[in-house]
Amino acid sequence: MSSATLSKESEVVFERGKPAYAPASNPVYVKGRRDFFKYRDLGATTASGGAVRAQVTIGTQGLTQPTGWHYHICEGQFIYIVKGWVELEFEDGRTIVVNEGDSMYIPGNTKHNETRAADKLEILEISIPADMGTKACDVPEGFPARA
Repeated sequence: MSSATLSKESEVVFERGKPAYAPASNPVYVKGRRDFFKYRDLGATTASGGAVRAQVTIGTQGLTQPTGWHYHICEGQFIYIVKGWVELEFEDGRTIVVNEGDSMYIPGNTKHNETRAADKLEILEISIPADMGTKACDVPEGFPARA
């Protein structure tokens, strides 16, 4: 069946235990971790009863300053760059630029810092569980402190 024949193609339905349909024509935005990003909810949190979160993180101004060192209290976070790029520093000393079409899995409790990003950025982000905490942390040894 083609999407043109669906009678409720733009209806957003997020119910626990039901398929979550999140049409691009009717996006649902939610509050997120950073005020300078928009977060589009894809319905997985409600449908999975909080087991998983899927969202699109949208940036339109890049990063004016690094996010600061932090880690997430979760099992893991998966990102896929739909548009743009983001630069991340990790506690193991690596700095990685994740470009459009690239993906990355970040295990929970991994210290990292987002230092730069494209002005136009879209990231598909999936985390387990949905309600992951974010905790600021000290700069790891060997990294310069930033003002």
